[in-house]
Amino acid sequence: MGRLGISLYPEHSTPERDKEYIRLAGKYGFQRIFTCLLSVGNKDKEEIINEFRDMIDTAHESGMEVILDVAPPVFDALGASYDNLAPFQEMHADGIRLDVGFDGMKEAAMSYNQEGLKIELNASTDPSYVANIMNHHPVPERIITCHNFYPQKYTGISLEHFDFCNKEMKKHGLKVAAFVSSNNEGTFGPWPVNEGLCTLEMHRGLPIDAQVRHMLATRMVDDVIIANAYASEKELKACASVTPGKLMFGLCLEKELTEIEREILYFDRQHVIRGDISEYMIRSTWPRVSFADKSVPPANTRDLKRGDVVILNDGYSRYKGELHVVLKDMPNDGRKNVIGHIPDYEMVLLNYIAPWKIFGFIEV
Repeated sequence: MGRLGISLYPEHSTPERDKEYIRLAGKYGFQRIFTCLLSVGNKDKEEIINEFRDMIDTAHESGMEVILDVAPPVFDALGASYDNLAPFQEMHADGIRLDVGFDGMKEAAMSYNQEGLKIELNASTDPSYVANIMNHHPVPERIITCHNFYPQKYTGISLEHFDFCNKEMKKHGLKVAAFVSSNNEGTFGPWPVNEGLCTLEMHRGLPIDAQVRHMLATRMVDDVIIANAYASEKELKACASVTPGKLMFGLCLEKELTEIEREILYFDRQHVIRGDISEYMIRSTWPRVSFADKSVPPANTRDLKRGDVVILNDGYSRYKGELHVVLKDMPNDGRKNVIGHIPDYEMVLLNYIAPWKIFGFIEV
């Protein structure tokens, strides 16, 4: 779980720029590429194959898997069919994503291709489409899924639909990929409209690492792909810094931290949510053991609101040093230092707390 990917659109760029981006992403541990064959224009078959093969070979050198987005017109242009995927193998592709489906039986038949290509299905549509394919007994390890991205504002899917689709995909044991959007200046996708390229509408315009952290917090997304090109190196690095499986909250600091408060915040034994979760807070209690002989003077002891991050101060005796994330508004009697708060756009991450889950913080 937790592979990162980038997207490339060769018809809008140059081979040199794409290769440079591939190598940069590879440097930060990205492992897959989405690229689009839907708008290859009037190029002949050999030109298309040679162009993509050169790019894909560079990706493989950087340890990256390449999935091609295709549709029936692409099959026609390349002389491919559901029972002949050889042209995609000639490109050295690892798989194809079916932007438009067939009838269920054909997709299942494709999974038996002699070329060993993965068949990626659209995870954003009615899940009965995927269920129909699975009922035709495909090669299970060759079937994967990927959500759509949405260039137009307010057209991205809702979190409710996203969760519903993912749960249905997981019933079939299928891997799920989804898209996040770079906020880098001058990015582009396959089409002229570029208002961000994300799967979830609620992610549009958010910091890219917050999008990635939310995707991974659902524990239903296996691959997170940056849909638009080109993300900045700073964004690639931020995505790579996210630890899969660890619930990471963004934190807006409200006070200058003391040395001990900072050590507690970035506790090297990792924060763990207690198994007996309160409706008012999640508690990380190990720091009170490690810092029992250290002083935490009272500071910024305002009343508490949902999303606040607090450290219990010297006034709390044996509980001093505990770190809490507030789930419900409550008064503060002066024994809790509010060190910061989770930004509004990340409050959704509080929905993924669970007993014994490991968590941490990134300053934003």
